[in-house]
Amino acid sequence: MECNQDKNLQYCNCTYEPCDRKGICCECIHHHLKSRQLPGCCFPADAEATYDRSFGHFAKLVEQGKV
Repeated sequence: MECNQDKNLQYCNCTYEPCDRKGICCECIHHHLKSRQLPGCCFPADAEATYDRSFGHFAKLVEQGKV
């Protein structure tokens, strides 16, 4: 299977600049899940910029109706 990295980059809102997984969603998801986190694309831009990608932070945003 070919990676659609160029297409995926259109939707990637990750602001972590040295990230080498941008647009390679399968690697990004694997990386974050093993750290008990969600990738930045699961968060609104202002929440993603905090770099708090924890499940707890995501749950709070859901409760607040922001996700």
